Amino acid sequence: MNSLILKTAGKYIAPLLFLFAIYLLFTGHNQPGGGFSGGLVASASFILLAFAYGVEQTQKWIRISPLYIIAIGLLLAVGSGVISILFGQPFMTGVWITLESLTLGTPMLFDTGVFLVVLGTTLLIILELIKEV
Repeated sequence: MNSLILKTAGKYIAPLLFLFAIYLLFTGHNQPGGGFSGGLVASASFILLAFAYGVEQTQKWIRISPLYIIAIGLLLAVGSGVISILFGQPFMTGVWITLESLTLGTPMLFDTGVFLVVLGTTLLIILELIKEV
């Protein structure tokens, strides 16, 4: 598609959509959101760019194959469960570590993994469908 309006709007809306996806990811434990909905919104930002600029250009901007995004997400999600085993807890039990004033937990690591799996899967499917059109 060669629409000046879509290209101009996509240039400004796609980064805002991606920032909103990151917001959904980080606020997902206490409010609606999380890895799944954040991943869908993040993939929507790239799909908007694919409609505006084409699949090839969008894949250049992403710089990493959706299959690698899925693999990294799966490693993070499973790794969050393995961390609890290393601390002597059952698999997928939440573990929190406090570093000065920063508290890090395995649930956030799991949500990030889900975010990446949903992002990669959606991009893989939709970009292939757009190529066929």
